[in-house]
Amino acid sequence: MPNRLAYPLAFASGGLLTLMVLFNGQWAREGTPLFASWMAHGTGTVAALIFLLLLRAGRKPSARPGKAPLWAYLGGLSGAVTVMLTSTTVNSFLALSGTLALGLAGQAGFSLLSDRFGWFGLPARRIGATDLAALALILAGSLLVIFT
Repeated sequence: MPNRLAYPLAFASGGLLTLMVLFNGQWAREGTPLFASWMAHGTGTVAALIFLLLLRAGRKPSARPGKAPLWAYLGGLSGAVTVMLTSTTVNSFLALSGTLALGLAGQAGFSLLSDRFGWFGLPARRIGATDLAALALILAGSLLVIFT
């Protein structure tokens, strides 16, 4: 049985993602999408360092972290590009809701491909009709958000 806390935490992360896209769009409107990315990652780095220092205060690490595969370092690059892309599209006709709707469709589509082919160390799994139907509904919902 899954951890019940995972559901509200995942839902809350969606709300935080919405705020992030909105704030980054404001930075891009005042500067450029590249400036928005620098601001997001600069403040994120400072916040993460403060958080790590608070967590380590008075605690000894229980285990040494393992060595991450080289492709794991692309997370920062994909994050920077994501900020630049969403900062651009949130200031377009798509606005905040269209940007996030299409972003969700892109996440779902890429995750299905990653699952199907076992990319990034994931176990490969067969994609069924319900997976494709869910993706089609997400795309249809995205179009409704954008064009209505």
